[in-house]
Amino acid sequence: MALPDFIIIGAMKCGTSTLQAQLMAQDDVFMTTPKEPNYFSDDAIYGRGTAWYESLFEAAAPGDLRGEASTHYTKLPTYPATVQRMAATLERPRFIYLVRDSVDRAISHYLHEWTVGAVGDDIAAAFAARPDFVEYGRYAMQIAPYVEQFGAGSVLVVRAERMRADPQGTLERIGAFLGRNGFRWRPDLAARNVSAERSRPLPLHGVLVDNPVAATIRRAFVPKRVRTWIRQSRMPRQRPALPDDLERPLRSVFDADATALAALLPPSQIVE
Repeated sequence: MALPDFIIIGAMKCGTSTLQAQLMAQDDVFMTTPKEPNYFSDDAIYGRGTAWYESLFEAAAPGDLRGEASTHYTKLPTYPATVQRMAATLERPRFIYLVRDSVDRAISHYLHEWTVGAVGDDIAAAFAARPDFVEYGRYAMQIAPYVEQFGAGSVLVVRAERMRADPQGTLERIGAFLGRNGFRWRPDLAARNVSAERSRPLPLHGVLVDNPVAATIRRAFVPKRVRTWIRQSRMPRQRPALPDDLERPLRSVFDADATALAALLPPSQIVE
C-alpha cells in the first residue's frame, strides 16, 4: 500500500511549510502535492477513501521515504476524529510536531486570520471570539492522543526556534528519527508562508485583484509605486502585542501545558 512513512502534523504557524520544503529537497524523500491533504482530519476529504489518499503517494520511487504535512492533524477540538482514523489506516507512522513559543504562535495565528479578513483590528476581541488561537498552542493536549495511540517513540517534537538557530543540526536529528542519514539543509530555499509578508485583501479583492482583466488594466494604468503603496497599506505595520491582562493568564495556561509536554515525552523526543 502506498501510505506515508511519516507525517508533519503541525502545529499551525510553526514552520511546517519550511520543513516540508526542506524534506522535499532531500534525495529519496517524497512529499505529497498538495502539501496539506488534511485527509484524516476533514470529513469531506476523508470521504474520498483510502484509494484516493494512496494515490497521492503513487509517484514515489521505490525506497523513498513517503511523507505529507497537514496542520489540521493537531487542531483539537476542531477535528476530533484524526487519530482514530489514522490508527485504522496506518501501521507504524512517525510524526513530526513543530512547535514554538505558544504566545508567539497565537499572535501569528491572529495575523493569519486578520489578513484574510476573518478577524478585526481589536486583538483582545479576536482572542475572546476565537478559542482556537489558544487551543492550537496547547501542545501537550494536542499531541497526547498520538502518544496514547502510537507510543512516545513515534513522535518527535521540534521547536521552530531550534530549527532557525541550528537548521542543519535540526534536520540531521529529524533524519535520524526517520532512519536516514545525510540530510542537508538547503539555505537557498527561503522560509515559506511568512505571515509578515501577507497583506489583507481589499474589498472586492476577487474582482479588483484576482480578475485577470483587472490585473492587466491595473498594471497598464496604475504606477508600480502606487500599487506597492496600496499593498503595503494592507499589511500590518508592526507585529501586534497582547495586552498584559490577556497575556498573563495565557502564559499560565501555556506554562502548565509545557510542563505536561515535558512529562508526556522523554527528552530524547523533544528537539529544543
